[in-house]
Amino acid sequence: MLKKLPILLALTAVVLVLVLIFWNSPSSEAPTAEIPVPESAGEGNIVVFTDAGFSPAELRVKAGDTVTFENRSSVGFWPASAIHPTHEVYAGTSLSEHCPDGGADSFDACGAFAAGSSWSFTFTKSGTWKYHDHLNASRTGTIVVE
Repeated sequence: MLKKLPILLALTAVVLVLVLIFWNSPSSEAPTAEIPVPESAGEGNIVVFTDAGFSPAELRVKAGDTVTFENRSSVGFWPASAIHPTHEVYAGTSLSEHCPDGGADSFDACGAFAAGSSWSFTFTKSGTWKYHDHLNASRTGTIVVE
């Protein structure tokens, strides 16, 4: 029995190490963290961009309302109308046509803005307007203008 004790202790130690490794390893499931709601959500039409995406993912406003996009992420952010990469759905003109003059009719920031800053756009056209982060087009949201 005494000869088997070191083997038994070694096996127990291996099992404990494996249990600790699997217990503390990250889950293979997709993260389910909620995107924080803007502190000033009741004070206006605000879309917050974080490292997790847009909050809210869909915002309803009235024609003539201004929406402010706040960058609370750790990277630059470029809000722009669908469809990527042309950004032509809202304005009816392509990125290359509306950004050189910075036209107020284009739902496009026409460039990235840094973390901690914001950009605003006034929606004058009724409809459902999809948008994306031009720097990471898989990040999308929707503005519904009534």
